[in-house]
Formats: sequence, C-alpha cells, structure tokens
Amino acid sequence: MNKQLTKNVEVKFLGAAGTVTGSCYMVSHPGGKFLVDCGLFQGSKTLRSLNYAPFPFDPNSIEFVVLTHAHVDHSGLIPKLVKAGFRGPVYTTQGSRDLLTYMLPDSGYIHETEVKRLNRRNVRRGDPIVEPIYTKNQAEASLDSVVVRPYDEWFEATQGVQLRLWNAGHILGSASVEITVEADEGQLRLLFSGDIGPQEKSFQEVPESPTGIDYLFVESTYGDRDREDLTLQERRDLLKREIMDGLNAGGNVLIPAFAVERTQELLYDIGLLLKDKDLPPVSVYLDSPLAIRATEVFEEHEGDLNDIEGRGGVFRNPHFHFVNRAEDSKALDRITSGAIIIAASGMCDAGRIRYHLRSNLWRPQATVLFVGYQVPGSMGAMLLANKETVRIHGQEVAVRARIRRIDSYSAHADQNELVEWACARMPVKRGIFLTHGDDPARATLRDHLTAHGCEPGHIFIPRLDETYVLSLSGKVHHSLVKARIDQEEMYERDWHNEYASFLVHLSDTLRTQDSDHARHKTLNKLRDELQRLGNA
Repeated sequence: MNKQLTKNVEVKFLGAAGTVTGSCYMVSHPGGKFLVDCGLFQGSKTLRSLNYAPFPFDPNSIEFVVLTHAHVDHSGLIPKLVKAGFRGPVYTTQGSRDLLTYMLPDSGYIHETEVKRLNRRNVRRGDPIVEPIYTKNQAEASLDSVVVRPYDEWFEATQGVQLRLWNAGHILGSASVEITVEADEGQLRLLFSGDIGPQEKSFQEVPESPTGIDYLFVESTYGDRDREDLTLQERRDLLKREIMDGLNAGGNVLIPAFAVERTQELLYDIGLLLKDKDLPPVSVYLDSPLAIRATEVFEEHEGDLNDIEGRGGVFRNPHFHFVNRAEDSKALDRITSGAIIIAASGMCDAGRIRYHLRSNLWRPQATVLFVGYQVPGSMGAMLLANKETVRIHGQEVAVRARIRRIDSYSAHADQNELVEWACARMPVKRGIFLTHGDDPARATLRDHLTAHGCEPGHIFIPRLDETYVLSLSGKVHHSLVKARIDQEEMYERDWHNEYASFLVHLSDTLRTQDSDHARHKTLNKLRDELQRLGNA
C-alpha cells in the first residue's frame, strides 16, 4: 500500500468553503483518493487567480471524479485536471454529460479570449505573457473522460468505494452523491448534497436523497435568506410586471442569465406570457451561443422535464431570436428600446452581457433585471449595491439604468428549504459539514439547524484547504495548513475591487473640480502621498 495514503477517511475542502464557487472536495481513503466536483472559482480577481495556480494535490494521484452537475463552478476545472495528468473517469449523469459537451468547450474559449485581451495589455506594459487555464480543444479532449451513470443505482467506482446518484432538483442532470467508503474501522456512509433545488421549480422534481448516513455535506448558498414563497404562476406574473415596467420606462430590458436552466426557464415563462397575450409582441434576443446550445440539450431531454408534458416547442416562439454570431450581437447596440435581451454571464463577469451593459447602463430608460445569485465582488453584485459608476473593459460607465431583481428564479433551496432537506436526512450519525456558502450564510444555517434539534458539536464550518479526519467513533479531527488565500478574501471586496473603485472615485473627483489648476494640484498631492508611502 502507498505509504502516503491514510488508514482513515479524510476530506479536504479545496473549494466552496467560505464561497459559493470552486466546488471541490478531495476524499482520501485506505485505497486511494478521489474528488467530488472540480469547479472553477468565480467572483473577485483574487478568488479567480486560484484557477491559474497549480492544483494543491497531484492530479496523477486522483483515481476518479464524481460530478454533481454541469455548472462550471462545479465542473470547470476538469479540463485543467486532465491537462495536468489526471487519467481516471469522471462519473456523472446523462443530462450533465450532454450539457458538458457545450459548457466545457465554451469555458475554454472564454479563457482563450480573455487571455488574448490580457496579453495585448501585458505586451504594452512589458508584463509577462500568460497562458489560458485551458483551451477549447483541451476542454473537448477532456470530455472523453466522462462516464455516464444512472440515478438510483449503486456502482463500484474503485475498490472499497461505492457510489449512488440521487436527483438533486437543481438543474438538468444535477445529483446528490451517496458514497460508501471502506476504512480500517468499518464502512462510512457519506452524502454530498451538490446544489439543492427549491421545492417550487420549473422542469425539476423535488430533490431526493437517503437518510441515516454518517456524514452529510450540505450546500448553504441561501443559508441566511428566505425568498418569498411564490407558485410558478405567481413568479410568472412577477416577471410580467417587471418586464412591462421596463418596457414602459422606454428602454431595453437586459437580463443577465446563467446559460443553463435559468435561460430556459425564462424562455419558457416569456413564451407562455406571449402566447397568452400577457405581454405585447416584444422581440426577445437570446444572445449567448452557449445558452442556445444548452437550450437544444433541454429540447432533447424535453421528455425528462417536469410539468411540460404535451407542450412541444416550449423554448421556441416567433418572437424569439437566437443570436450566435458576434457581428449580430454587436448589431443589437443599435436597438435602444423595446427589446428583451437575455445574455450570459449571469454574474456579468464575462460574456456578451458586458457589452450590452456598456451600451445600456448609462441610459435612464434601460432596465437590468437580475434573476440569480451574485457572488460578492462580481459585476452583478456591484450593480445591485447601487454603484453609481462601474468599469467595463477598462472604461468607466455611469449607472443610470433601473436595477431590478427577482429572487424566485433561483435554482437553489432557500434557508427553510435547506433546513427541511437536511432534517429529512436524519439521523446523521457523526457530523454535518456546511459548504458552498459564504461565512455569514453558513453561520446562520448552523444556528437554524441547531434550533431544529441538530447537535451543535456535530455541525462543522470548514475553511478553504482544511482537512477533516472522519471516523465511526470518537472525535472528528481537523487540521489546516496555510490556506491559499485568506478567508475574508472569499466574500469581501479584494484589492482589485478597491483599485477599480478608487479609479472611479478619482475620475469623479477630478471631473467635479472647477479648473485644470485644481485638478493638477489634486494629482500632485496624490503623487506626493504615494511617493511617501513608497518610501515608508
């Protein structure tokens, strides 16, 4: 036996610990190591920088990966893992496999595009050239590692490790993962929730999972928030009101939307509103090649989707225009009012939505309607925080548009639903780990679970890169080497955010001064202060 392997079962939290992105858990056991998820970090530049750093483990040592679903914050570093030497299988569902066919190559293309733009800037500055995390071709090659497994059936992933996938009700193909692992003291039974869907959601059944496990790992994205309890019809009515208000304001309605599931739910609801004449015959532009490909996957799986039986073509409408070509996307800038533009990314950190924001944010008649979670430090979070000016592609853009939000489109269970789901898994014999949430959300969820009878000493809030030794008896031990970044940088504004905010504030200050002499004096004072700090 490899001397580096543990006699116990250990779990190391390599992502989604203090943040809602970068989901990755490394499970070590007497026979080897495997990963649950291998996701991309999103949000602040400091957090995203982890995507470029080497893995904090040897990729060759990983036997297999089990993937809860296709969202890139859970799957987006699989091509990098393969590129770094991983040669095992990636187990997931058929729905996730079909989505990954488009999502991972699209992610690779985005990395290539962003690095090209960055390198043009680096050449001018004399900074070193950087390489993309992975390319589109490398992402396509990594798909050969994906192995499909059905829901509700046990299978042996490797000697001593059995897996079973349960419908998590989050997006097409999403799963919670039940795992049994053989250790020296006996068999441990683990359950990783993945992302749990809400009770009321288009397309997906209510989440399912087993009871009576030893250790539960549960997401806590909305651990500190309860959404308004709306039926699907009430949610559709709310969408109608927001769209009508936006159109009546005289501008376009921009909807930053995640390409998978959220976009399809919006198309479905808007299509029904148009069919029932609850909306005027407004043009709807889906400006995201990935969302278009994902919609085709949903159409292929239409028979698996809940509540749409007998409604063929639910994602198509004469007023829907699917925009693939970049030149057609740019042409949308000529439309200044009366259109609905749905574009990725949902957090406004990449993709075509940033170009549409640059063209519309400064217009008081325009509306930006958010329908999903915004990671702290993301462009979406800054807009929801009522920033008066933002920087997009190096340009300052005044925010005069109407900023609106609908919470009820979230694909995540809210606080009450998370508590209900976790309590339904009882008894959890040894411990509950709260993951995939920022620290305030996890702390609040812990308090609510305790109030519902969970033993406080059995609830753990792991930190990034922290390792826990799991056992069937005795105390759960944990250890933490120095984490790759400080915990507060997970969900607070980092220095990149502060720098961008400072530049905006400086520009505003200079613009409001009454003479060039005053501006010159301000800049001289600032330069002198910077020089003093540099000499300190």
